[in-house]
Amino acid sequence: MDPYKVLGVTPQTSDDDVKRAYRELARKYHPDNYVNNPLADLAEARMKEINEAYDMIMNARNASKSGSGASQSQQNYQNRQSGTGIYAQIRNAITSGNLAMAEELLMRSPTRDAEWYFLMGTVYFRKGWYDEAQRCYTQACSMEPNNFEYRNALNNLNMGANYGGYRPMNSANACDCCAQLLCFNCLLNCCCGGGC
Repeated sequence: MDPYKVLGVTPQTSDDDVKRAYRELARKYHPDNYVNNPLADLAEARMKEINEAYDMIMNARNASKSGSGASQSQQNYQNRQSGTGIYAQIRNAITSGNLAMAEELLMRSPTRDAEWYFLMGTVYFRKGWYDEAQRCYTQACSMEPNNFEYRNALNNLNMGANYGGYRPMNSANACDCCAQLLCFNCLLNCCCGGGC
């Protein structure tokens, strides 16, 4: 795979333009855009290819700038993209909508690295727990500030609609409704002079 062809750029393209090309492709092929769509699997495969290409380009550029070998970020990326590790299983569970399994696997994981916080943030986001998602995404970004996937998730959360930062309301049962009506009735009777 030629990562430059995947992103539609050349080796002479500036870092900013590489990032811009990546962002455009990520917006187009992000799996969230293809929920309940027959093209979901193709979009997921394309998104994985785009992420790999971007990371390959940026890691190579960062390594050449620093004069060192593979960075810790690159090693972490290779570990989670191998398709056999715990993070690959968690990503598959999230993609398939099995948030309970993803959360269980995360809780059993002994490590709490940037990828762990990112994936936990994604689970929280999918559950609608936006304040927890923001906390986890922020932690992932602070641990790996050059990871565009993490920064993109945090930016999308922050720039999206004002989610309010609250958990979704739990469903009410019939007893809750009856208790609320009884309290409301007593309040009206007391306020209107009728007594309870």
